[in-house]
Amino acid sequence: MSDRFEPVIIGFTCNWCSYRAADLAGTSRIKYPPNVRLIRLMCTGRLDPTFVLKAFSEGADGVLIAGCHPGECHYLEQNYKALRRYQLMTRTLAQFGIVPERLRLTWASAAEGARFAEEIATMVEEVRQVGPLNWPTRPVPRVEQASGGAA
Repeated sequence: MSDRFEPVIIGFTCNWCSYRAADLAGTSRIKYPPNVRLIRLMCTGRLDPTFVLKAFSEGADGVLIAGCHPGECHYLEQNYKALRRYQLMTRTLAQFGIVPERLRLTWASAAEGARFAEEIATMVEEVRQVGPLNWPTRPVPRVEQASGGAA
């Protein structure tokens, strides 16, 4: 039995490219850590930032966003939209005290199964080094004391 921390990574993948890269990695028997749970989206441009926050609040130690290479999106420019949202999310997550290593954006075409597996392995190792997130699942209400006065 190992005491080594094993992070849970939620991966949001594009149906047309990165999800198929993950499938190619599997059919090619390319090994990568089993720490990632993939969620297929039609396009990473459809990834609502609240999905990322929900993943962290539900116990994920890291979130991977994987889409088509810029300029190769099946929905024209939606991966650029995903890039802009990613940049916004990194700034927002920093406000919550979440370090940048916990959120990763990567591009992978359907033919890049080995590259996709490598990205997962790299992210798992980086999140393992950072340690568990231990984000509270719900906020603890703060009770303010009323300063003496008649009610």
